[in-house]
Amino acid sequence: MTDLVAEPTLGVWEACWHYLVLGVVQGVTEFLPISSSAHLKVVPMVLGWGDPGVAVTAVIQLGSIVAVLAYFRRDLLEVGRAVLHASRRGDWQDPSARLGLAIALGTLPIVVVGLAIKKFIPDYDHSPLRSLHSIAIVSMVMAVLLAVAEQLGRRRRVLAEVRPWDGVLVGVAQALAVIPGVSRSGSTLTASLFDGWRRSDAARFSFLLGIPAITLAGLVEFKNALDQPMAGGVGPLLVGILSALVVSWLAIAWLLRFLQNHSTWWFVGYRLLFGASILLWLGRTAAG
Repeated sequence: MTDLVAEPTLGVWEACWHYLVLGVVQGVTEFLPISSSAHLKVVPMVLGWGDPGVAVTAVIQLGSIVAVLAYFRRDLLEVGRAVLHASRRGDWQDPSARLGLAIALGTLPIVVVGLAIKKFIPDYDHSPLRSLHSIAIVSMVMAVLLAVAEQLGRRRRVLAEVRPWDGVLVGVAQALAVIPGVSRSGSTLTASLFDGWRRSDAARFSFLLGIPAITLAGLVEFKNALDQPMAGGVGPLLVGILSALVVSWLAIAWLLRFLQNHSTWWFVGYRLLFGASILLWLGRTAAG
């Protein structure tokens, strides 16, 4: 198996193909509630390419960052203006201002967890929590939680009713996404459904809340990635970033429309099948 970082021996065209596939996988799975980190580890390993590593996935993730910032640019400008006005006047009744405060508070848990991992688990990329067995089990557990949220959630609240506490609650769920298989989008969507949100509003809040976390994580890992050789050089990297950007934009637009009239049961079923397939593949590999 070829590691795109540790053994950058691929030819340019082969590296372009690998990064194109990884970019598409990143774009589809970053915003759908199915875990991008899990798929970016599992898909290339199943294809015989090896684990691409955190550095490669962080670079490709920049495409998703640009896509979500561009897609929600009007929302972000409105929230920014509302927060400035609210901080000057001391009045946080405006829904956009409350949303900004909820996003800020909701980002703190994953920042704390991320810093703790960096400090206390320096080799986290190779920890048991990132193993394929763990990814399979976690994916299936989160599928069950999403199913319960889908069944019990009241689905009455809209984004204009957001409170700072909502940011804390969903932010804690987002922090769980440092474990591959949890899915940042999936954990925040699940928590929002438990909190009584409508599906489409829950997804929108999930995307907006994830912007600081995705951006910070991507920039931190990108800094580390610059110190490592990449297969094929800059060209294939750009292919991966651009494919992630385009597919991420399409995935965001599709999911927001989909959840207006459909439930999350499709994702529950997919996650169960994904986890079971990994376990079955591991079992056959071990037996063979």
